[in-house]
Amino acid sequence: MEETRWLNAAEKEAWTGLVSLVLLLPGRLEAPLQHEAGLTLFEYLALSQVSEAPGRRLRMSELAYLANGSLSRLSNVVKRFEQRGWVERYPDPDDGRYTIAALTDAGYEVVVAAAPVHVRSVRECVLDPLTDEDQQALARIAAKLRIRPADLS
Repeated sequence: MEETRWLNAAEKEAWTGLVSLVLLLPGRLEAPLQHEAGLTLFEYLALSQVSEAPGRRLRMSELAYLANGSLSRLSNVVKRFEQRGWVERYPDPDDGRYTIAALTDAGYEVVVAAAPVHVRSVRECVLDPLTDEDQQALARIAAKLRIRPADLS
């Protein structure tokens, strides 16, 4: 049986810093979106990811990964988007096992209206307090810690 490698002071500081970001930052990014655009952070991320995809279309499984949510959670959100006329779903013509989410013009307008709110929050909460060097370090760290499911690779 392997002995536990306890965290030293520097490792604990890094870990608790990351945990505080993971737990607190989403709420700080979501509050302005909720207030000004009526969207949750997850809803905004889902809409924006589809808006940036080629043809404004994306497989639901890929979208779930990109928006950081389960496929079932995403399905419920996309169902509401369909009811609002923001998204259409249909079988993937290349592989019928998958479903495509396609952003409508009305959905794109929602993203365009909400994007400045989100970008302002990202700048205030994340980017502006960091130097260029800090931002590059953050990008490198995020790339090293990113986990992508094998079926989306």
